[in-house]
Amino acid sequence: MSGVDAALAAKRPGRDFDVLIIGGSAGAFSVLRTLLPALRAPQLLAIVVLHQAPNGGDLANLFQGVAGLPCVTVEDKLPATPGSIYFAPAGYHLLIERDGTFALSVDAPVNWSRPSIDVSFDSAADVYGARLAALILTGASDDGARGMLNIRKVGGLTIAQDPAGAEVPLMPTAAIREAAPRAVLSIDQLSALFTSWSTPEASPA
Repeated sequence: MSGVDAALAAKRPGRDFDVLIIGGSAGAFSVLRTLLPALRAPQLLAIVVLHQAPNGGDLANLFQGVAGLPCVTVEDKLPATPGSIYFAPAGYHLLIERDGTFALSVDAPVNWSRPSIDVSFDSAADVYGARLAALILTGASDDGARGMLNIRKVGGLTIAQDPAGAEVPLMPTAAIREAAPRAVLSIDQLSALFTSWSTPEASPA
């Protein structure tokens, strides 16, 4: 896989990690339109937190039929189960409880945002620890950088979109500066990685 080291490409959901959480802001919607069709790992729990206006649209509905897994808008107390992509609703912070359910909060915005990527990343790190993978995409703030650092500290897998190809590079640049993610990948490399994660391993001869 060009530009992606073999150890990263060899990782598999369900074996090396159980949860993928993605954060992004300006420009991330179009990136996800490219990436999510390649994500077809039914053993994976995927969570997407995008900055939206308080009256933003239903992202799960917009991605349903495009993404490789069913898309769900998070509701309070909804069980977080593998095989779907869960989207944070506009106007709420998204958290994960230790009993494996989602929680929604209307606490004050963090980094001027609700949902805040940092809030969700911190919550996911507390619950999933080293079984968590995180990706920061294009965006116009440093939200997510602190949360990604916390994920790295608990042993999670951390990845940032290459700022050189980002519509707004501030968010991945901050994540790279503050959290030193495991990999920095272009959109094409991320798509290839998602495809790799969704491909069953070959059985031993």
